[in-house]
This record gives sequence, structure tokens and C-alpha cells, in this order.
Amino acid sequence: MKKLIGLIVVVMLTVGGLFAINSWLTQAQHPQTGTKQVTKARTLTIYNWGDYIDPALLKEFTKETGYQVDYETFDSNEAMFTKIKQGGTRYDLAVPSEYMVAKMRRAGMLEPLDKDKLTGLQNYDAHFMDRDFDPQNRYSLPYFWGTLGVVYNDKMVAPGEIKTWNDLFKPAYRQNIMLIDSARDIMGMALASSGHSMNTTDQPTLAAAEGKLATLMPNVKAIVADEIKTYMIQDEAALAVDYSGDAAEMVANNKHLHYVLPTGISNLWLDNLVMPKTVRNKTAAYAFINFMSEPEHAAQNAEYVGYATPNMAAKARLPKATRTNSAWYPKQAALDDLEVYQDLGSAMTQRYNDYFLEFKMTNQ
Repeated sequence: MKKLIGLIVVVMLTVGGLFAINSWLTQAQHPQTGTKQVTKARTLTIYNWGDYIDPALLKEFTKETGYQVDYETFDSNEAMFTKIKQGGTRYDLAVPSEYMVAKMRRAGMLEPLDKDKLTGLQNYDAHFMDRDFDPQNRYSLPYFWGTLGVVYNDKMVAPGEIKTWNDLFKPAYRQNIMLIDSARDIMGMALASSGHSMNTTDQPTLAAAEGKLATLMPNVKAIVADEIKTYMIQDEAALAVDYSGDAAEMVANNKHLHYVLPTGISNLWLDNLVMPKTVRNKTAAYAFINFMSEPEHAAQNAEYVGYATPNMAAKARLPKATRTNSAWYPKQAALDDLEVYQDLGSAMTQRYNDYFLEFKMTNQ
């Protein structure tokens, strides 16, 4: 019995000694913070839209800087806003759209950018800088931009038939139009078709826009989200109202598809890199912003994602057929007619949503 007890004591002392040695080695390697905390210090946490960056760039960033990337995605500005506001995850960088930048800024959710720590600012097109949603780009830098327009299939629609939003209302397109499932965009399209601002807050004007949308319903085949790309690529409809970046993917996968920016009022949207107040690793965040500002990286990202880059030096690296295509990079005259969405406040945003829901219910 004594031998057994002695053996147990020896085993326990051996295990304890090994544990002590392991702890000593850990502290020797990470004397200040310990392994878990150092791992956090070498991690960059990004919150972005799905499939909105070339994965190869994340690997290259890690290779160049040593920072591991924890990459999470969201499917709407509102979902992103709510999660960051709740504070469950401390994101270092996020990618909100323009109106959401304004909302987050007013809510005190964004960290001002230290311009002295940013490189490559000279690469950005002035047209996409210093916008009303973030004067002097105090909190944000543009990531991608694009427009709202119409995709048409030349098997069913002749080139030149779609020039304005009102062309979508023609009886010839009965049950042949796909609409992106977005209250702001489809209500905005209806407002623009009558020459009204896509940011209107006038109640009678909004009601009239919803009434006009109701007259479009006979032409609507479906109101869908990401599936719209698959349907159009498979020739399921003649027309679709969607974003230019989605259109680029469709066009690349079906030679009969084309993208048109209607004349007159339409939407110019900008997605932006911001640093939430939840930022844990500012050093890594600035490193990533600077990495993505480098022309070769921004150009690679634009080719992968399909949206337009605000980085002029990156644009110059794109294939000529891309950078000179007015569908993806409209001329200045067309850009001057485009409106950037404003944050209309929760009450007015809900009103847009309510009118759109009424419209959708007639499609059921």
C-alpha cells in the first residue's frame, strides 16, 4: 500500500513539474500578456458584406503583416448596425453604406480616422471623397461604389429599348421583370421615374410613388434578393432592376445580358471602410486600410468583386474594356444626375418600408 501511495506521489510530482515547465515556457515566449492575449493582439476582426473581398488578399495581408484576419459577414446595413451597437463582438473594421455611415456617426459609434496613419489617400477619386454623409472623410474611406440600373436580356429586349425608368412600365414586359428586394431602391426607382428625389420625405409624393409602383406589378415576375443573379443568368426574365456590381456578375456569365443606367435620376451608392468604437486593434486596422489602398490590391479586389473602385490608381490597372465601359464607370455627366441616399431617420425609413411592403403584398 505504501509503495502504491509512493508511486502516486511520484506521478503527481512529475505531472506538476511538467505543468510548471510548460507554464514557464509560455511566459518566456509571451512574458507580457500570455498566449491568448497576444493572439488577440495579432488578430484583425473585420465585419463586411458576404463575398465582398478577394480571399487571396486576406491571405496576402496576413503574409505581409503577420496579422490573422477574423472575417465575419452581414447581409444588411441594419443588421450590421444592430450587432455593432450591441457590442457583443469588438470589430476593428466594418463596411457600411453611405447613409449608414451618417447614422453611425451621429450615434457616436465610429472612431475618427487619424490621417497621419493613412497612406495612399492621393489614390482616391475626389468625386467619392468629402461627401455629405461624412464631410472631409473624418470617419470613413470609400471601398466600392456603383449604381442602380436595369439588366436586360437581348433575346427578349432589343438594345436601346430601355432608356428611362418609365420604359419598365410598358405592357410588353408583362410578367417579365425581376426586382431587387429593397424598399429604398424600389421606392427610389418609383420616385425617380416621376422626377422626384430618391430622398424625398414628402408624404403625398411617397404615396403617389407607391401608387405608381402598383401599376408596375403586372410586369413583375418576382421580387428577390441574391437569387436575382441566378434567375437572370438562366434567362428566367427579360429585365431586372439591380445594382451594377450584381449586373457585372450576370453579364460575365451570360453573353446576352447587358446593364443600362437609365437617364435622369438614379442612385449612386458608396460602401465605406470605418473603424467602430469597438476597435480593439487600431494598428492592424490602419495596416489593413493602407494595404487595401495600394493600387495593385484595390485593382485585384475590383476584378474579383465586380464593383467599381474609387481608387483612381487601381482603376488604371484594370482591363481597358472594364475601365472604359460606361455601364460600370459612367461618364461625369451621368454621375452628376445620381443621388446618394441620405439617412432619413427611423420614422421615415419605416414609412418607405411600409409602402414597399404594401406593394409586395400585391405580388402574392
